[in-house]
Amino acid sequence: QIADELGTRSYEMYSGGEAFRINFAIRVALSQLLARRAGAHLRTLFLDEGFGTQDEDGRNQLIEAITTIQDDFSLILVITHIDELRDSFPVHITLSKTGEGSRIRVH
Repeated sequence: QIADELGTRSYEMYSGGEAFRINFAIRVALSQLLARRAGAHLRTLFLDEGFGTQDEDGRNQLIEAITTIQDDFSLILVITHIDELRDSFPVHITLSKTGEGSRIRVH
């Protein structure tokens, strides 16, 4: 059961985009709880795709959430093909395929 501003309902009743944001919140909360219990610092958070399920408002909420928790992690790595999401972060690692293999560019 998940509670939000509309009340409490079953997880299955949420859309794909809403479920992605719920999953994100649960992963971060569990990471913080486990790190606190272990007396450890949160090192790395990987967010691999899933942003395609989000409308503009959902993406903005995720960007805001990532920005809010950024000081809790040493590194947050967001993997996406969505240009506007990529451009929301200060450092980009771009991978491109060439005839000689893949190229990595940091900018």
